[in-house]
Amino acid sequence: MHADTQNLSTKASQKIHSPLHQFEIKALMPLHIGKYDVSFTNASVFMVLTVLFILIFFTGALHKKRIIPTKFQLMAEMLYGFVAQQLEETAGKEGKIYFPFVFSLFLFILGANLLGMVPYAYTVTSQIIVTFSLAMLVFVVITCVGILRHGRDFITYFMPSGVPKVLFPLIVPIELISYLSRPVSLSIRLFANMMAGHTMLKVFAIFTVVMGMWGVAPLVLNIVLTVFEIMVAILQAYVFTILTCIYLHDAIHLH
Repeated sequence: MHADTQNLSTKASQKIHSPLHQFEIKALMPLHIGKYDVSFTNASVFMVLTVLFILIFFTGALHKKRIIPTKFQLMAEMLYGFVAQQLEETAGKEGKIYFPFVFSLFLFILGANLLGMVPYAYTVTSQIIVTFSLAMLVFVVITCVGILRHGRDFITYFMPSGVPKVLFPLIVPIELISYLSRPVSLSIRLFANMMAGHTMLKVFAIFTVVMGMWGVAPLVLNIVLTVFEIMVAILQAYVFTILTCIYLHDAIHLH
């Protein structure tokens, strides 16, 4: 009996200190519709908090615009200008019409990444289902843009100009596979970077606690890694957005 209790205690301790425990999804409000589980989870909470944080930030920053901007107004204007510039430089002036979509995507990913850096917060972008959903949204929007703008001519996207027609049976499948793999590459890149970074931070945090007073070196390293992870969080939001802009360019101009 004592051995069983000790084993259970050991397993519980391992679960608590596991670097992967932070990614566990917990149902806060269980709900099922037929065969589908649509429970409100901890991930759902932080997705809602991300949206609320963005709304509160921009509402507060731009509520009373000033000629000499406040720090928050300046930050909001810089974010706006940065994404607008990237979209115009990448997709061209014709891409401006899609700015609300690209800007919303950038803000959500950036907000979710940074919110996940707060102690005891949940990083929703560390879940492949979240990043894949965002990537599929981009894929569907880009495909719809291409079809609506070019109609049947959209098929020429898979037939690069200048390539001899005799090579089309080889080139078209390659282009098609490359196009269909976009959601996979987009989602895995964001998911893998966020999950790996937070796992590494948790591992060094455990080292710091275990080593006690001798854990000065892991503590310093953990601080450095935290700063690095914040930079990665910002960079990954930028990468996801700039790739979306590139895909928009392809859909608008067909290569």
